[in-house]
Amino acid sequence: MDSVIFSGIQQLGVGIPNTDTAFDWFRRTFGTDLPVFREAAEAPFMTPYTGGTVQSRDAMLAINLAGGGGFEIWQYTSRTPEPPSRPVGIGDYGILAGRIRAQGVHQAYQRMLEQGVEVLGGISEDPEGHARFAVRDPYGNHFQVVESESWFSKPRHQTGGVEGALIGVSDMAASLDFYATVLGYDTKIYDETGEFPDLAAIPGGDTRLRRVLLKRSAPAAGAFSRLFGETRLELVEVPDHHGMRVFQDRFWGDLGFIHLCFDIVGMDVLKTRCDAAGHPFTVDSGSSFDMGEAGGRFSYIEDPDGTLIEFVETHKLPVLKKINWYLDLRKRGMEKPLPGWMIRAMGMGRVRD
Repeated sequence: MDSVIFSGIQQLGVGIPNTDTAFDWFRRTFGTDLPVFREAAEAPFMTPYTGGTVQSRDAMLAINLAGGGGFEIWQYTSRTPEPPSRPVGIGDYGILAGRIRAQGVHQAYQRMLEQGVEVLGGISEDPEGHARFAVRDPYGNHFQVVESESWFSKPRHQTGGVEGALIGVSDMAASLDFYATVLGYDTKIYDETGEFPDLAAIPGGDTRLRRVLLKRSAPAAGAFSRLFGETRLELVEVPDHHGMRVFQDRFWGDLGFIHLCFDIVGMDVLKTRCDAAGHPFTVDSGSSFDMGEAGGRFSYIEDPDGTLIEFVETHKLPVLKKINWYLDLRKRGMEKPLPGWMIRAMGMGRVRD
């Protein structure tokens, strides 16, 4: 293969203190009720970001079959995860909020109020004129619930999975070049400077800032492209302001958004592309890495502010664990979209009340 295929955002990594309680919150709030895999093990490849010491963790990938990326819910078991030195907000550098797709923002807003979710402010409009609102999880992480037209199936609770992220940057020009050159987010939906009511509910958002919403011009392909759907990244910069890196003086895996992960095909070609762009792999499993119920090759790079971007080339995953049905994508061709019925079959593993 002489090209790279981007299937979409596979997951947003979230460092939390307890995997079970976090999964329950994400399941009830956003409908990410399908645990694709869960594994308790050491993380030997991540020592560049864990103080040079191999740490142990309990990790779960949970998705919403309505569409969108999932959450990698990540808990240290070898140490107590540390919070940031102060609450993370707009003006800092890193992943500031997850974007959650919705089909009916007003209905989702009312449901979450009734569930007792910490909803921040009311419903407002973004520069596109689309309704949205913000929530905070029990661990201090922020999410923007945004209207979406990209779905695999009808959502059960108005919401789907991860559409993208709000990312704080220190130099907009450098970051725009990185996200276009390396990740293919080369199309601006808007580029606005000012004060914005829809960001005011997030700490630091009630100030003058520049925000740029991006999407990829190239269509997604690959096994799970139909499920992941269209993705968007929003970069935000506060001019003449010096923030902190989200994981400054902390380890990857501590509390907060630890990475944004893309499902890709063509890891060797991507490695060459990243080298040429001046953003080489800082972590590379090198070959297929077994995560118990799933497997694949993974790597990491840093954006200009040190935000971690993960790439996963999925090789093996469970379709239906109850009957021991596992799929080896290498045998069927990783570039081909999976048939819809096969993705829907995974739904038999959903966790229900």
